Amino acid sequence: MKYLFFFLGCILLGLSCKRMQDTGEEEVIVKVKDKILYRQEITAIIPGQISSTDSFILAESYIKKWIIDQLTYEVANRNLTEEKQEVERLVEEYRQSLIRHRYQERLLKERLSGSITEQDKRKYYEDNQQKFLLDKNLIKGLFLKIPNNAPGLAEVKSWYRTTSESSLEKIEKYSLQNATIYDYFYDCWVDFDEVIDNIPRRIPSSGEFLRNNKYIEVVDSTYAYLLNINDFVVAGSIAPYEYAQVQIEEMLINQRKVEYLKKFEDDLYNEAVKKGTVEFYTQP
Repeated sequence: MKYLFFFLGCILLGLSCKRMQDTGEEEVIVKVKDKILYRQEITAIIPGQISSTDSFILAESYIKKWIIDQLTYEVANRNLTEEKQEVERLVEEYRQSLIRHRYQERLLKERLSGSITEQDKRKYYEDNQQKFLLDKNLIKGLFLKIPNNAPGLAEVKSWYRTTSESSLEKIEKYSLQNATIYDYFYDCWVDFDEVIDNIPRRIPSSGEFLRNNKYIEVVDSTYAYLLNINDFVVAGSIAPYEYAQVQIEEMLINQRKVEYLKKFEDDLYNEAVKKGTVEFYTQP
């Protein structure tokens, strides 16, 4: 143990120690047979902003665990027979699987990157609409949450009900100074329930409500909540293309991955058999 403390002092204080062996630029801290622990491995795990005492404790713990790990491995390696062969087989299978996977991912990235066109997505959407049935209500519109004591609130209540460019400009300028929430989504679909979560009003039947209301205006003791529902699609309907297109692209990419890898594997197999790389000693 006294040697361990000596080594730790060298590590942490950066001293030149006679007991440390110099192998090129790396200083050896300890060896267990052919396994070596280098100084840089210890210094790398020690945070820069801890005390010297804590540094010693951390380094001592790391070195001791490293030594025990190597000794345990040596004992296990000597005493395992069939189990060791099984472990080596599993490691080799995993290594091969990992290399194949990495190569296939690189291949797919090179071959499929940018291969999905707008026309491809549109066609897939038209041919597979039943795959895009909504499980939620979607809306387009505008939502405002404004403190009750904000100036000009009466004017805002008239502006938010129209989609004219002048009204939207006024709302945007007003909201920068006064609104707690200003959410503009006339140009994209959002989950109606997520918007309603910001409004203190219970709506038991969202689909029915959307069919019969274009606006929600709620005032409590602190805020005014204003929602303009410019467009909507109820749950159970086919999702709008704009909402589904990210999902469509993912589905097309996955489909093409399967098709491309199948062709790649078949071509690889057939070419190897043709060249004699694969030799059958019994008829498959």
